[in-house]
Amino acid sequence: MRKLSRRHNENLKKTKNVIHSSLEEAIKLLQETATAKFIESVEVHANLNIDPKYADQQLRTTVTLPHGVGKSVRIAVLNNKSSFITTEGDDKNIDSQELIDNISQGVINFDLLIATPDMMPKLAKLGRVLGPKGLMPSPKSGTVSTNLTETLSEFKKGKFEYKADKAGVVHVSFGKVSFSKDQLIENLTSLYQSIEQNRPSGVKGKYFKSLFICTSMGPSIQLDLNTFD
Repeated sequence: MRKLSRRHNENLKKTKNVIHSSLEEAIKLLQETATAKFIESVEVHANLNIDPKYADQQLRTTVTLPHGVGKSVRIAVLNNKSSFITTEGDDKNIDSQELIDNISQGVINFDLLIATPDMMPKLAKLGRVLGPKGLMPSPKSGTVSTNLTETLSEFKKGKFEYKADKAGVVHVSFGKVSFSKDQLIENLTSLYQSIEQNRPSGVKGKYFKSLFICTSMGPSIQLDLNTFD
């Protein structure tokens, strides 16, 4: 049996079998138990009372958090005029057909793909490449658009897509441990409200089963589901 480190054991003593009703205390504990030698991401794991195999119980939507998630995203924009890949302060122009050819060859040097509707037929054959990576543009995720300027601006500000997995659990990063306590609370609250407001129509009764937050290397911290009421 693998022996746990002293650091991990100490963190477990602070968090095991404790349900927190105060966001301030939970976030404070979250930051205290982030003892890795790098800036850890902060995640929420929401177990929902849904069965995604049914169309009316699926959760897939987008959200823009007040303070972003602390991550620089490479965005590829595909249209029939001039395509490009952009990161903060750096745009690289690329021919539309070249971008499509690169994708078909498995060369994907971007984290998000935005496309105009007229380019979707050309991307359809690349579903086997883009689909498993979650990169296929879709109107529901806001990545198929006729207004590329506005759409690109929204995603640069931190807009991102999230969805429930096959077990009905949502796993989402909502910042970095280096964020202030207030920033993390505001991001977490916005994310919770987004999940709540996009409750699938097929959900009967209680929506949230449980809600946990954690850092990349830290222990999970359970939140009282009445915390956000």
